[in-house]
Amino acid sequence: MNDKHYLILGKISGVFGVKGWVKVFSYTDPRENILQYPRWLLRKGAAERTVELISGQLQGKAVVASLAGIIDRDQAAALNGWTVMIEREQLPPASEGEYYWADLQGLRVMTTQGVDFGHVDHLLETGANDVLVVSGERERLIPFLQDQTIISIDLVQGVIVVDWDPEF
Repeated sequence: MNDKHYLILGKISGVFGVKGWVKVFSYTDPRENILQYPRWLLRKGAAERTVELISGQLQGKAVVASLAGIIDRDQAAALNGWTVMIEREQLPPASEGEYYWADLQGLRVMTTQGVDFGHVDHLLETGANDVLVVSGERERLIPFLQDQTIISIDLVQGVIVVDWDPEF
């Protein structure tokens, strides 16, 4: 399986009730958006399995879901710790000037002067704005502010150009 074709949306974190429902810690925003995808790829280590989502709902801070073929608490418990993924093609296209975080991860980050900072390791959500965590000769945290610190993003070339002091 090519991981570039899949996105991680959450993790099964426990069981809910006795009829095979699972608790899901969702990484989507809002949390219940994970329920918009009817087919999940579950992965734990080298093991994988595809499941169909029957139904689900927000339950407190967790999402609970019923999956096809999982009909009792023991079957649900066996899925605890499995990662929930979807095929990239299940996502709607991003709007102009908007990007999925998964599209930014791994991109090379260069300054407007051509200094290579390394690549985007991951992003952080801070509330005020998102932050690129860039790994290179050292780790840098760069605010994701388009037309301010983020000058351009070229997904085809795999490069983000930033206005950021190399000494900072």
